[in-house]
Amino acid sequence: MLKRLIQSTLCLAMAAAVAGTAWGQAATQPAEKLVDVIKAADSSHKAKADALRQLAQVGTKDSVPAIAALLGDETLGHMARFALEPIPDPSVDAALRDALGRLQGMPLVGVIGSVGVRRDAKAINQLAGFLGNPDPVIAQAAARALGKIGTQAAADAILAALPTTAEANQVNFCEGLFRCAEAMAAAGQKDQAMALYDRMRSMTGPAQVRAGGLRGAILIRGGKQGAELIRQHLKSEDPNMLAVAVRASYELPGPEVTAVLLAEVQNVGVDHQVMLIQAISKRGESSVITPLAQLAGGGNRKVRLAAVRALAEVGMPQTVPVLGKLMEDKDQEISQAAQESLASVAGREADQFVLSLVNGTNPDFRTRGMDLAVRRRMTTVVPVLLKAATDPDARMRSSALRRLGELGSVNELPALTDLLLKAQEGGDVDAVEQALTSIIGKAEKPEVAAAGLGKLLPQARPAQQSAILRVLSTVGGADALNAVRGVIADANADKDVRATAIRSLGTWKTADAAPDLLKLAQNAPAENEKVLGLRSYIRMAARKDLPVEARLQMCKDVVPLVQRDDEKKALISALQNIGTADVLAMMVPYLDQAGTREEAATAIVTTVDNLTRGRNAPRPSVETLAAIEKAAATVTEGSLGQRAKAVLQQASNKARQ
Repeated sequence: MLKRLIQSTLCLAMAAAVAGTAWGQAATQPAEKLVDVIKAADSSHKAKADALRQLAQVGTKDSVPAIAALLGDETLGHMARFALEPIPDPSVDAALRDALGRLQGMPLVGVIGSVGVRRDAKAINQLAGFLGNPDPVIAQAAARALGKIGTQAAADAILAALPTTAEANQVNFCEGLFRCAEAMAAAGQKDQAMALYDRMRSMTGPAQVRAGGLRGAILIRGGKQGAELIRQHLKSEDPNMLAVAVRASYELPGPEVTAVLLAEVQNVGVDHQVMLIQAISKRGESSVITPLAQLAGGGNRKVRLAAVRALAEVGMPQTVPVLGKLMEDKDQEISQAAQESLASVAGREADQFVLSLVNGTNPDFRTRGMDLAVRRRMTTVVPVLLKAATDPDARMRSSALRRLGELGSVNELPALTDLLLKAQEGGDVDAVEQALTSIIGKAEKPEVAAAGLGKLLPQARPAQQSAILRVLSTVGGADALNAVRGVIADANADKDVRATAIRSLGTWKTADAAPDLLKLAQNAPAENEKVLGLRSYIRMAARKDLPVEARLQMCKDVVPLVQRDDEKKALISALQNIGTADVLAMMVPYLDQAGTREEAATAIVTTVDNLTRGRNAPRPSVETLAAIEKAAATVTEGSLGQRAKAVLQQASNKARQ
């Protein structure tokens, strides 16, 4: 519905812009000339419509008779009303009233609407006469027009007709009454508007009318009277009236409403309590904090949770100690809800409380305080986290380091590298590595931020060296690559560290590391390093972020080196990722090997399918046809065999085009 409204608004705006240009161009034409156009028998429909459109801007009292004569015209009546409505002269109202007595059908409906637009109180009796019309369109239009007029007399006319009108008209008649009430309220006629709202909220008709009447009755009273009306309906068995009363409390300011909500929340069922607690949280008054704290402190869990969340909605500094105390609750769900609520409370008081948790002695609350600090992006706790990173408790060290990675900046890198070199346990090494990776990854220039890490390798122990290499692999760059190369070139390097260095090359961001991996695959002193280098090289060749030409050459480089079936399968997968016709000839030999036959056939079928599918696909080459023919001949059973035949037929058809 919103989308249609926006589209309609845009269309109207465009139409108005075009029409505005036309009006501006024609504005030099006097009204008399335009009247001559609409009166002339030989004027076209378009000419008359254009003249009426312009008369809406320049029409005068003298123009009214000629325009009014067209009100009954089935095709020009709406344009005549468009021209009359803006003319500021009583003769327009007289002409419209005259038309009310002589028109029928849709022209009459249109004139009724125009009378309402001009708010002609002299037409009330005539409009009232249409309220009993057997045509519901006319009756409803009259009710809406009376609503726009909005006087007591207009309202009385609708009220008099309401008891006997058809059910289909009820809502539209009440719409007229609502408009009258709004107009009266705007005019300062509070008592009259209140009487209408009270009348509608007591009706036995449509539920939406009663609901709208109650809302209006509450809001127009305001203060103590409005609050009392809310109180009366907070225990209503009608869910619509209950919902309206609660919703009206959101709109009606003042301590009286707050007092009613706080009093009644103790006297209703659980579901109603939750609804009232949500309303209380919208009050924005400090007086609700203590009652909400009491509701959160004990009783039904559903109510307690609602109260905890309401405290967050209130969001005042006074809620901080209350939520802090609730974090100690034995009910884990309440405790967690209090923590979540505290995370959303803005201000210095909440920050100070979180800082006190992090500085405390209770390990659980220190950790939860760290979580809150991260949620609140409190960089002020970074010095405390650095201190906690040396805590005797391993879990505390790990928690602090993890949060340092989220809140820290490059300023903390020297302290973190120092912690890395001092780390004695594997868990500490891993935690520092994660923090370093996170902070460097957020840096504006990661390569610059990580520049000093490679220099730490000689003084680091094996586990620490591996951590540094893994961090460097996430950064990339020439300096990091040289550091990794240095480890691989070191004949005395720890074997696990060398393996980490080789794996780091395999995950390098750019193809700069590819020659190093190929060299290892060809000439590494140990067989396991050759295998590791080869597999890492193939994985790099499968990366779609590298240029196709580079990946294809990499695959060609390793063909003589692959020996094991898993290596061959990895190569086939890398070739399939390239997806060009050039890779087909390289995959065909693997159709003849039992360990790779299915993978090769799948890759060939998929590649040829992608190359030949669609109207704009190029004609397949001889090599492409040969590859799919062999795949179809090799794998003949099952779904893969059926697919191979289908793709072969597709490629053959494309070749004959």
